Amino acid sequence: MKFLKLALVAAAASVAMGGAAMAQDESGLKLSYNVGVASDYIFRGISNTNTKGQVFGGVDATYGIGYAGVWTSNVDFGTPNPDQEIDVYAGVKPTVGAFNLDLGVIYYGYVKDKAPESNRQTSFPGAFSYFEVKAAASTAVGPATVGAAFYYSPEFPGDGGEALYYELNGSAPIGEKLTLSGAVGRQEVDAATYYGGATDSYVTWNAGVTAAITDHVSADIRYSDTNKSDYGSIYHATVTASLKVAF
Repeated sequence: MKFLKLALVAAAASVAMGGAAMAQDESGLKLSYNVGVASDYIFRGISNTNTKGQVFGGVDATYGIGYAGVWTSNVDFGTPNPDQEIDVYAGVKPTVGAFNLDLGVIYYGYVKDKAPESNRQTSFPGAFSYFEVKAAASTAVGPATVGAAFYYSPEFPGDGGEALYYELNGSAPIGEKLTLSGAVGRQEVDAATYYGGATDSYVTWNAGVTAAITDHVSADIRYSDTNKSDYGSIYHATVTASLKVAF
């Protein structure tokens, strides 16, 4: 599996360089902003706010096929620290034939990153912050869009080992202002300390509807679940409602 992960990273970098070389910038620098609230912060099927509410916001910059951004949200992992997530990301979005690619890197940073010594025997004994490289592709199939995404991290949170997340996703309009979307993914973590050195994995899926209330305001209601409900309530099936303003 390690060879497959390294091959994916190398392939993503090669395509990104090729796409960037062929692209021509005609749009200039653009900035966009978003803020929102949600009944829960679900990330890959798991509640990152301990099944409580979420407040989030971000800033994105694009220049040609390049992009970069910062995003933040409150978090609650059941330990005193951390209580805030701040992500930084960048990448390129070239088009190759009928496929729209997204190749980049994401750093997931957490305020008060280290858990205190008294919590080192919990499910997250060490640092929470980590980074991933991303390779995603999507294409139109009639009015719908289908895609796949791969995320690789050399060291997962909680003194974990290498990790790979991959998913299939899709979306389709259902009326003038409604979009149906969903995804099925699998998270794998190798040799994680808190799993006793064994490989651990779980499958997650979600489906929901996004409504464009105005040109800048959207609402989403989404069902999500995992196949690890015995791991605790943060892995359980849930329905999340969110409201987002983008401008």
